[in-house]
Amino acid sequence: MSTGPAPHPEDASVLTEAERAAAARLPADRRADALAHRATVRRILGRVLEVPPGELEFGRRPCPGCADAGHGPPYVRHPDNTLWISISHTGGCGVLVVADHPVGVDVEHEARPWSPEAAAKALTPSERAHLDSQPTPQARARAFLTCWTRKEAALKAAGIGIVTDLAAVETHPAVPGPVTLHAPPPAPPTPWYTGPVPLPPPYLASLSRSTPTAHLRLHRYGG
Repeated sequence: MSTGPAPHPEDASVLTEAERAAAARLPADRRADALAHRATVRRILGRVLEVPPGELEFGRRPCPGCADAGHGPPYVRHPDNTLWISISHTGGCGVLVVADHPVGVDVEHEARPWSPEAAAKALTPSERAHLDSQPTPQARARAFLTCWTRKEAALKAAGIGIVTDLAAVETHPAVPGPVTLHAPPPAPPTPWYTGPVPLPPPYLASLSRSTPTAHLRLHRYGG
């Protein structure tokens, strides 16, 4: 996990041309944060895999629905390894999960905008009822983000991302967690054990994994 990483003079040097170009396309106020996040991911994985961060090569596993490697879950292609990874980033905070089994993570800032229209498209009837029962706008926003991060984490773990119908995933937001989620087809009928990642405000994150007994160790990196 990195919170509020400061720009580092060598951030760009460990990234590929494609990664630097992707950051350059972002609004000016987001570029340094994006560069720092991506460079931090490389530095952490470089330590784990004992290679210089600039030598890492990333790829994607085949999508479980169509077998297309263009949009499946990410992995480290070089050096050879058996790890599963999941990466999420919002302004000022990034989360990297490394595991020996499929995982998915999503992090959001508590100030992320949402609307009743978005809730109507992304949430199940019971999830919308839970939002409506919240006493304040802040509580409703947090309930929405609980649903959203759980959905995205489970769908990333399943390898299909949010290209599917989000309203087909019930997240049980009234339950603090962990909860068991099921991703819709084309994901396999695997249960995903999903719960909160303990982050400081104003961030909220959920982690989804294929085994309920795995031990989670949280390391803070950077500012």
